[in-house]
Amino acid sequence: MLKIHKLNQFYGESHTLWDLDLDVPRGQCTCVMGRNGVGKTTLMKCIMGEEDVKNGSLLFAGDVELTKRKVEDRARLGIGYVPQGRQIFPLLTVEENLRTGLAVCKDGSKKIPERVYELFPVLKEMRNRRGGDLSGGQQQQLAIGRALVIEPRLLILDEPGEGIQPNIVAQIGEVIQKLIKEDGLTVLLVEQKLPFARKYADRFAILDRGRRVAEGEIAGLTDELIKKHLTV
Repeated sequence: MLKIHKLNQFYGESHTLWDLDLDVPRGQCTCVMGRNGVGKTTLMKCIMGEEDVKNGSLLFAGDVELTKRKVEDRARLGIGYVPQGRQIFPLLTVEENLRTGLAVCKDGSKKIPERVYELFPVLKEMRNRRGGDLSGGQQQQLAIGRALVIEPRLLILDEPGEGIQPNIVAQIGEVIQKLIKEDGLTVLLVEQKLPFARKYADRFAILDRGRRVAEGEIAGLTDELIKKHLTV
């Protein structure tokens, strides 16, 4: 679904991503891991076009080169993005927040897909409540729901379990599984929590100082790799 090849990115004089290669197979959940500051969020922003890349390739769905595409064009191609920190609109209602995602629908749809409410019933119950009045876990569900209204082919989630209660984290994991198994979605996940990654991801990739240092099936995420690249 997404093939990243020799990607380089800079912040000023600082070289943040180094010749980075990563394959995100269709219909699976790939989890990007690594200590703080190794380039995980930067990589997600490069995929979405929020950060410019120096060189390299981002090949989507087999033949679409993303590097020169605008952010909104990438969404229209079918890439949904839930950034770290959620970034919902606190003064808009739940329904209004969801409708903001419809602006980039390639078919011009103005209707929130019922599937969003099936996956997150709480959003339907609270659709007239302001986003800022929701709990952290509910806001995360709203952020994911907003990304899903475009009915994406690839969903990018940057630390969806950060700072929310364990039962909501588990619900998000179950939604990821449903989206993959029932909707054929591909998921690219940034996650620090090892139990979550091991339970819900199919594959992993570890970044260290802007380089991919390990990649494979989730069963291959050994204690040795964890100790070397993930423990603080």
